[in-house]
Order: sequence, then structure tokens, then C-alpha cells
Amino acid sequence: MVSAIRLSHVAAGLTAVVVGYSSAVVLVIEAARTAGATPAMVISWLLILGLGMGATCIFYSCLYRVPVITAWSTPGAAFLIGVVKDYPLNEVVGAFSIAAVFSLVTARSQFLMRKIDAIPPAISAAMLAGILVPICLGVFTDAAEYPLLIVSFLILYIGGGLLFPRYLMLMLLAAAMVASVLVGDIAQLEWSVTVPRLEWVTPHFSLASTIGLALPLFLITMLSQNLPGIAISKSYDFKPDNRAVLTGLALLQLVTGPFGGFTFNFAAITAAICMGDDADPKRSERYKAAIMAGIGYLIFGALASVVVLIFTHMPAVIVHLLAGLALIATLKSSLFKALENSQYRHGAILTFLCSASGLLFAQLSAPVWGLVLGLTVTGLEKLKIRKSESLH
Repeated sequence: MVSAIRLSHVAAGLTAVVVGYSSAVVLVIEAARTAGATPAMVISWLLILGLGMGATCIFYSCLYRVPVITAWSTPGAAFLIGVVKDYPLNEVVGAFSIAAVFSLVTARSQFLMRKIDAIPPAISAAMLAGILVPICLGVFTDAAEYPLLIVSFLILYIGGGLLFPRYLMLMLLAAAMVASVLVGDIAQLEWSVTVPRLEWVTPHFSLASTIGLALPLFLITMLSQNLPGIAISKSYDFKPDNRAVLTGLALLQLVTGPFGGFTFNFAAITAAICMGDDADPKRSERYKAAIMAGIGYLIFGALASVVVLIFTHMPAVIVHLLAGLALIATLKSSLFKALENSQYRHGAILTFLCSASGLLFAQLSAPVWGLVLGLTVTGLEKLKIRKSESLH
């Protein structure tokens, strides 16, 4: 298998990992700190999350021969930051295990999984496009402050797409690392590297933490991470056994919760990086990009103490550029698929607009409400058509 790995697989996999970490690792660190974790425990959280995500990416991608990218729950981490201060640390980690039980029950429900699988690909693609639009617009948000940097990346992106499209993401990743040193303060960091190790926190369980922490964490992760992640995979026509994957992720969370494994779920944005043409022109070979992402996760987990230093000092402009440019091709294909079928076009447009709006209501993000809106409109229009046909 090693000889069959291409640079495009490595580039896509590492880009997915870097984008995932750079956009969310600070939230995970802050959630751990707010919960009362010591510096060693914060590193333990990142270690167990990296190992868990890496192992599941590699295992399930090899098993099903399709890209399966797992992740921590970014909205879940954001939720924890706001509420964990009201609970003892041992009840917080206890809530991780209870949330895992909720996830396990859901994964084993054939009824719920059938409903998820029934989502039309056009609606899934529209939701993905709505998620991607703000990220892709981020390429230009810092233009006033960093005009030369952004122009340089755009030239590299356009020129690279014409001259060496297969290695475009690798070039962008290398440029991002160099620019982080030049623009940020990474070069001036005082490196204090320690070997990460797992720190056990004995979980305690209470009704208050179950209702206030575990249940919301489960719902937010299932609706804001797993549902979009499954929908995105379906939009690319990749079909792993979602029930089996979700079952494995729930069991992993149950076991690793006391060490800081607060969630394991399907990835959404980073998964799209490994599913597009840039990862490999052959769809059957793109699972290797997910395997490389898994290896990247394992490395980042083993270097948890270094990750804390680097990603808390990576300039935001670099994160915006790398993520936005890496996902433009995915945005293009998602918009095409969303609008291709006239039967779903109206619902897809509404899903796209709502998903891109940034709406947050009842702790659920805009893509979730966009999905609900699109499915509702599509269902009503199908009902209208059936009624009209029955009258004739």
C-alpha cells in the first residue's frame, strides 16, 4: 500500500489535519482548561483525541475502501466552553461517557439511520456548499491588512492549478508553513517539549450533568457533526456502513472519555478535502488520502505538547487562506450537484442560503436548520405534486 501512496494523497490528508487543528484546537484547549484540567491533562486530551481520530480514519478507510474522516466535535467543544465551569471535572468526563451511550443507542437504531440515509444528495450538497461559502470567502477577509500575502497565495493557487494541479494542495500547505514563520511569531517561540501521556480522571455521574452536559453534547454532535458528515459523504456517493462507524466511534468515546476523549464523530469540512478530485482523479483511490489524514492525526497526537504551542500561535490569516483555497474545488462541485436536479432545486437553494447564514438557534448551527428547511420544502413540494397527479 505504501508504494501506491501519491503526493496528492499526502497533501490532501495533511491539509485536512492542519485545517481541522488550526480551526478548532484552540477551542478544545480552552474547553479543557475551563473544565479545570491541568496542563498535563490538556495534553492528555489532545493525545487521546489524536490517537482516536487517527486510528479510526485508518481502520474504517481501509475497511470500506472509501474516505472515512473522523474528528472531534468543534461545536461540541464550543458548547463545553460555555457550561463546564458549572460542573466538577469528574462530572464533566462522566458526561462524555453518558453522551457516548446516547450515540451508541442512536447508531444501533435502524429507523434513525434509514432516515439519515434517505436525505437527497442535492440537499446534502447544498448544505455542504453553504458551510463552505463563509470559509472560502475567508480567503479575502484579511486583504486590507495582508494584501501582498493574499495576492501571493492567489497566484500560487491559480498558477498551480494550471501547471501542477495534482500537487496544488501540497504547495499550498508548504506555503502556509513558510508564511506562518514569516507572518506570525512561531519562530520566536520558546520550545518546551514534553512527552505526552494519558491522564486518568475518575468519572462521576449525576442527573444534573446528564441533562446539562451529556444530552446537549450528544445532540449538538449528532446534528451538527455526524449528520452533515454523513450527508457530505453521500453527496460524493461514498457509502461506508454508517451504523458500524458510528457504533465504533461511540464505543471509542465511552472508553476514552476519562482521558479527555470528549467526542469522536464524522468530519464534515475536512472530509471534503479528502473526497474531491484534488485528492486523486480516481474515486477508488481517494481513501488513501483519508489514511494519510489518519497518520497525520497519530503524529499530531504524539506531538500534543508541540501542537499546543504551534496552533495557538498560527496567524489567523494563514488559517483562512489554507482552508479557503483548499475547499474552492469542493464548493464548485457541491453547487453543481445541488442545482443539477430541478426536482430539488428550490429546497437546495433554501438549504444553501440558511447553511451559509451563520444562524445559531437552540444551540444548533445554521447547516442543521438549513437541512431541516430544505427537507421540509422538498417534502411539501413532493406532496403537492402527488396531490395534483391524484386529481388527474
